Amino acid sequence: MEKISIHTDFIKLDALLKYAALVGTGGEAKIAVTEGLVKVNDEVCTQRGKKIYPGDRVSFDRFTILVEKA
Repeated sequence: MEKISIHTDFIKLDALLKYAALVGTGGEAKIAVTEGLVKVNDEVCTQRGKKIYPGDRVSFDRFTILVEKA
């Protein structure tokens, strides 16, 4: 599990996927999320604008990210 630190109160799901370099573009993030390939806290999430807070876990492909407050 990789840890990603954010300096804000939350980050949107599509932005997190780009920030963590799990996708190359916002378009790739949109496709991954809308096709149900991303899980937030072990539940499939299809809302690309979902707010991700410190303590949340995001899984995509073989990767899992734990979001932490910087």
